[in-house]
Amino acid sequence: MRGRAPKTLLISLATIAVALAAWGVATQTGLVKPLFLPRPESVLKAFADAVEGRIDGAPLLEHVVMSLGRVAGAFLLAALVGIPVGLATGLSPTLRAVLDPFIEFYRPLPPLAYLPLVIIWFGIGETSKILLIFLACFAPVALAARAGVAAASADQINAARALGASRLQVVRHVVLPAALPDILVGLRIGMGVGWTTLVAAEMVAASTGIGQMVLNASNFLRTDIVIMGILVIGALAGAFELGMRRLERRLTPWKGKA
Repeated sequence: MRGRAPKTLLISLATIAVALAAWGVATQTGLVKPLFLPRPESVLKAFADAVEGRIDGAPLLEHVVMSLGRVAGAFLLAALVGIPVGLATGLSPTLRAVLDPFIEFYRPLPPLAYLPLVIIWFGIGETSKILLIFLACFAPVALAARAGVAAASADQINAARALGASRLQVVRHVVLPAALPDILVGLRIGMGVGWTTLVAAEMVAASTGIGQMVLNASNFLRTDIVIMGILVIGALAGAFELGMRRLERRLTPWKGKA
């Protein structure tokens, strides 16, 4: 297993190198027009301009900080609400019957479908942006936590009760550890969905943010800025994914070894 990891890493790096080379060849030879796919150096120049604040009048760091704040705030709120709700619905069939129809109804809806309603209810401030990302993150987190409850076997629960554990202690020391791997997977999915909702959230009268920068650039057909913004969003999402995987390995070292 240890020897396989460097090999897969090399394959991934080689794949990225080939994709970049193909991009460069396609644009340098004129096979693809710059409007549809700008040259790599144009994207790098757009990145430098963004860092210096020559795009949208604000430096790239300010856009990144605002977007991170929105996504992180909504994600944290989704975790604080979604995990207890998921555990509760997994333990209580009655509560599951009450909440399931609402969660399953809105879960497949694209954020743009209820974006106008969110604006009407909460205005165009930060509340509507964070709420939109929260709704996107909440369902995966809650459903993963609910599914994780089933990982706690009846024998484990009965053994804890036989030792005198209260219902709260059973949830804390038996159900929650058993559900933790599923919860962490749900958090990873929720974070990914939150990032995909970022552009939609920043359509709501945002003056800063990566999604807003990409949206403005698309209005002026600045494909170089659009691709640069997409790459920045992807890099940040990749960093979060790696962080969540490391956290998962630390909190659930037994996963995959049973």
